Amino acid sequence: MRLLCGIGALIAAVVLVFDARGAFALSVLAQAKEISVDELFANIRNWVVGILTGLATVALTIGGIRYVSSGANPAGLAKARTALECAIGGYLLAALAPVVVRILRGIVGL
Repeated sequence: MRLLCGIGALIAAVVLVFDARGAFALSVLAQAKEISVDELFANIRNWVVGILTGLATVALTIGGIRYVSSGANPAGLAKARTALECAIGGYLLAALAPVVVRILRGIVGL
């Protein structure tokens, strides 16, 4: 479950992805189709929200299954609680993605 939380945090932190040649994948996408910077930031936001929501849903499902199957086992309940906390954190990160994009736009000067 910690791995799932780590993956979610990594996806939230990494906005630019490098391709095999070392060029920015975002610049390749921008060259493939003429889009504005606003559309580019909106696409980034939508992808990040989608990925984070998907990972949070997986964590929520795993946490629910662990909670139901743990019975009275304290170790199982602790693992379930960790998974549920990761799911809540993932949903919060997904909800804050538009705010992060606004901050990036402010830094870039748009």
